[in-house]
Amino acid sequence: MLTATDAWRQAYPEASIGVLAIHGVSNPKNHPDLDSRMADVETDLRRRYSEGGRPVIRTLPTVQAYTAYYRRFKKTYHVQGQLESVTVKGRNMPRPSALVSAMFAAELDNQLLTAGHDLASIREPVVVGVAAGDESYTMLNGKEQTLTEGDMFIADTDGVMSSIIYGPDKRTPISGDTTDVLFTIYGPEGISTEQITAHLEQIRDYVALVSPDASIETLHVLEA
Repeated sequence: MLTATDAWRQAYPEASIGVLAIHGVSNPKNHPDLDSRMADVETDLRRRYSEGGRPVIRTLPTVQAYTAYYRRFKKTYHVQGQLESVTVKGRNMPRPSALVSAMFAAELDNQLLTAGHDLASIREPVVVGVAAGDESYTMLNGKEQTLTEGDMFIADTDGVMSSIIYGPDKRTPISGDTTDVLFTIYGPEGISTEQITAHLEQIRDYVALVSPDASIETLHVLEA
């Protein structure tokens, strides 16, 4: 389902991308089993990080790996801020829909950058590349954005689906009508294939709480 350009392999020889495609899902606003699991994740995250706060979170190897990538573009890793919001400020994770909530819960638990897409909106082939700086797309917030040279991005036949720095697009988002879903995980240098695989499996298990009859098409990690 996902291939890589030579430019990406040359620019990021230690990188990897996780892919999870699931068919036959439902996406209600919420689900009691998933809500309960998310509450458990929030409790566990606060137990692990609330006392040490931001200094401890900053030293996490996962956060450091993404921070090193973002620093190249003079940006900060937003998942770190979201983790601090839940653990230090005591806020709950957003719960916009079951599929997105499943993604958020695993993303904060593992600190791995994840994007979710409606698989039916995607036209294969799907490719991970490195931006030349002239690619553009409409971000999830509706704004037009030109990619920054050197940033990793994922695209299908119709254009950019996401980039590390600017996030997912508005063309292929998960919606209430989504029945087939694609999750992708960006793994820069410092993030292992084992971490990504475990993260994909965690999302799969969370989705199964809501859609126990769903079927896995792909659970795979592409290495550079």
